[in-house]
Amino acid sequence: MNSTRRVVAILGAGGVLGAAISRQLAGEPDTDVVLSDVSAASLQATVDGLDHIGDAGDASPIETVLADVSDFAQVEAVVAHAIERFGRLDVLVSNAGVLAPNGRIHNLTDQDWDRAIRINLMGAVNAIRAGVAPMREQRSGSIILTASVAGMTAWSHAAPYCATKAAVIQLAKVAAVEYARDNVRINCVCPGTFLSSIHADLPQEAIDAMGAKHPLGLGSAADLVGAYSYLASDASRWTTGSAMVVDGGYSAP
Repeated sequence: MNSTRRVVAILGAGGVLGAAISRQLAGEPDTDVVLSDVSAASLQATVDGLDHIGDAGDASPIETVLADVSDFAQVEAVVAHAIERFGRLDVLVSNAGVLAPNGRIHNLTDQDWDRAIRINLMGAVNAIRAGVAPMREQRSGSIILTASVAGMTAWSHAAPYCATKAAVIQLAKVAAVEYARDNVRINCVCPGTFLSSIHADLPQEAIDAMGAKHPLGLGSAADLVGAYSYLASDASRWTTGSAMVVDGGYSAP
């Protein structure tokens, strides 16, 4: 492997945001990418969207690994694949997440809470556990977690999502302190509401109501990728433990 190239692994690379992050980071110069998702169909859709990337003769192929982030061994396998294929791991993005059913706390089941905790929180924990091992050894690295402004504000009828995203924010802060001396940075991005497939069946009035809560209006996944690009780059070498809010002003009032 050419040691001047950056190696990036993205967990939760399927879906609207995962695909946008993948396009952004894979399209940046001298970057090799390993993409992972629990869904083979979603992962393939993301890869298909990267067909234009790599037209240059020196570009590396996009590597893919199926993985469930709630299973540490599977996350570890993604990291191992990156190292086996490219020799190192410079950036690990933990982007997998799920919404809980819409309901007040007394109507939510143990299963609703368990799924949110396993994927949203433990997925981030597993990413840190797997990622810091090679990064500590090479004395460098950036781990980026996807949190949410839901972890900073109160969304009614969404307690498991809010609680687990708040935990991800605090996890990033604790991990940042623990691994700073290893020169490993851990940060999170806190998106506001952006249009995705989960809004496809909503009536326009519902979308308009959500947009009204964001002073800049509803965003798109493309509006978020700059934060990931910054945290993945050397420009953020003095940034760790941050919760970078990109929410169109939702949390400002």
